[in-house]
Amino acid sequence: MQDNPYKQLALRLDALPNGYPATESGVELDLLATMFSPEEAALTAQLKVPVETAGQIAERTGGDLQEVKTLLKGLAQRGFIRTGRAEDGLGFGLMPFVVGIYEAHLGQLDAEQARLFEDYYQQVFGRVLTIQPQLHRVIPVNESVWMEMEIHPYESVTTIVDQAQSWGVIDCICRQQKALIGDPCQHPVDVCLILHKRPHAYDGRAGIRTLTHDEAVATLQRATDAGLVHTVSNDQHGTHYVCNCCTCSCGFLRGMADLGIVNVVARSAFVNQVDEDLCMGCEDCLDACQFDALAMSEAGFVVEVTRQRCVGCGVCVPTCSTEALGLVRRPADEVKPVPANIIEWGVQRAAVRGLDLTQLM
Repeated sequence: MQDNPYKQLALRLDALPNGYPATESGVELDLLATMFSPEEAALTAQLKVPVETAGQIAERTGGDLQEVKTLLKGLAQRGFIRTGRAEDGLGFGLMPFVVGIYEAHLGQLDAEQARLFEDYYQQVFGRVLTIQPQLHRVIPVNESVWMEMEIHPYESVTTIVDQAQSWGVIDCICRQQKALIGDPCQHPVDVCLILHKRPHAYDGRAGIRTLTHDEAVATLQRATDAGLVHTVSNDQHGTHYVCNCCTCSCGFLRGMADLGIVNVVARSAFVNQVDEDLCMGCEDCLDACQFDALAMSEAGFVVEVTRQRCVGCGVCVPTCSTEALGLVRRPADEVKPVPANIIEWGVQRAAVRGLDLTQLM
C-alpha cells in the first residue's frame, strides 16, 4: 500500500490544515482514483504549497521535464492544483481536497463519484468539520442587522462583493452531488458566487457565467429569498467566493443536520433578537430557520431565540412582516476572532491538528 499513488496523495492532502482523513474502507482512495491517473496522483503527492515551476518540480522529484510539464498542465486545466506566478515563470502548487479539488470537479462529477463522496462524508468528514478554526464562516444577510450596529467589512456580504472587480456564478456542487445520489434539494443550484480582484478574470472560462456587480448583488438577493445561508472562507481578507448554503445539501451545514455537529461553521458575530412588543406570534419565521434556533414561547405569544443554536445568519429576519426580528452583536466573550488571512487560519488549524507544515513548504 505504501507504493499506492492514491495512498501517497491522500496522506499528502491530510497533511494540509484542511484535512483528508483516512477511512477504514479506503473509500477516500477510490474517490481519488476517479479523479487522478496513477501518474497524476504520484506527482501531485510530491507538490508543495508554494508554487514551483515545472522545471523545479522535475529537478526535485527526478522526473522527466516534458512529462512533468504535461501532467502539471493537465491537472491545472482541471483545477486540481494551484497555479501562480513563480520567479522563473508559471508555478504549480498543492491544493486541498476541500475547499479545492472537490469543488473544481464541478461539471465532471458523475453518479459513481457522488456516491463515493457520500460514503466518505458519512464515514469521516465529520472529523474535518469539528476542527477549529472551521473551514467556513457564516456572514449575515445584509438587511438583517439592525441599523445602529457596526459592521466590519469582512462581516458584510455586500462589502465583500463591492470590493471585487470580477464576479461570476457557478452551480453548487453539493446540490449536484445530492441530486446524483437520488436525494435532490429544492433550493436553487446556480447561486455560488466567485469573486476576483482583477477585471475580466472569468471571461471565457468554461462553467462560469460572468456577472456584472449588480447581477452579483441580485444573485445574493435571490439566494436570500430562497432562504439560503451566506458562508465564506473563515478569514478576514482574500475572500474569493460566497457559498449560499442549506442544511439539506451543503457539505458544511449538513454536518449539523446529518452528523449532529453544532459548530460545523464559525457563526457570525451576531445573534437574533426579538422585539416582544412587535412580535405577533404569527410563526412565519420558524420554518425559515435551518438551525432550530427559533421556537414559540410557552405562552405562545412571542418567538424565542435559542442563542446556542443561532448562527447569526439573519435568514429569518426578512420573513417577519412586523420587523420584530433583527441581529445584534454578541458580547465580545462569545465571539471568536476571525483569522486575518488564509495563512494565519492555516497556522492555527495546523496547530490544533498537531501538523508540521514545514514539510509542505
